[in-house]
Amino acid sequence: MKIPSKYMEDAVEQLASLPGIGKRTALRLVIQLLNRKPEEIERFATSFIAMKENVKHCQSCNNISDLDICDICSNPNRSHEIICVVEDVRDVMAIEETSSFKGVYHVLGGVISPMDGVGPNDLHIQSLVEKAQSGQITEVIFALSPTMEGDTTNFYLYKKLKGTELIITTLSRGVSVGSELHYADGLTLSRSIVNRMPFKVEGF
Repeated sequence: MKIPSKYMEDAVEQLASLPGIGKRTALRLVIQLLNRKPEEIERFATSFIAMKENVKHCQSCNNISDLDICDICSNPNRSHEIICVVEDVRDVMAIEETSSFKGVYHVLGGVISPMDGVGPNDLHIQSLVEKAQSGQITEVIFALSPTMEGDTTNFYLYKKLKGTELIITTLSRGVSVGSELHYADGLTLSRSIVNRMPFKVEGF
């Protein structure tokens, strides 16, 4: 695919570097952008620069936020004694969409995956353990995707939290095994949270 402009080619390469966007799709988007007014392009570009410069991670739960503490953690109407542990911010958005959870979150920033070079020290696990040991938490919900990596991470977290007086629960298996949590439909996800069950590991 020969592109007659170096500038367009660079723009296509940048868009195609995003997951799920091939070069043909990137070219179609670039042509669409090329036909827009200069002020529209400026707003488009400025929004991404502003996002990168201003979006933070909540100092309490690691969720994305415009402030040091996110709206969920700063909300006095949320139950701060119940923490829902999720892989990333997409899972927070998916669960919030169901309006079925009124506690707070802890975003790990991934799951343990030796194949991808991700170990426990690469995730926000120690801060979760510190919260659990603070005496202010009564329940921790494991809401990781039901994949091999998610189950491995659940098991690791369970071992780290074992011995505390916390109630440790997990989502009911309404979410299909092997699927990503944020792809589950709202009704299934809502029922999985409401009908959560004690987390059990054979031999522990």
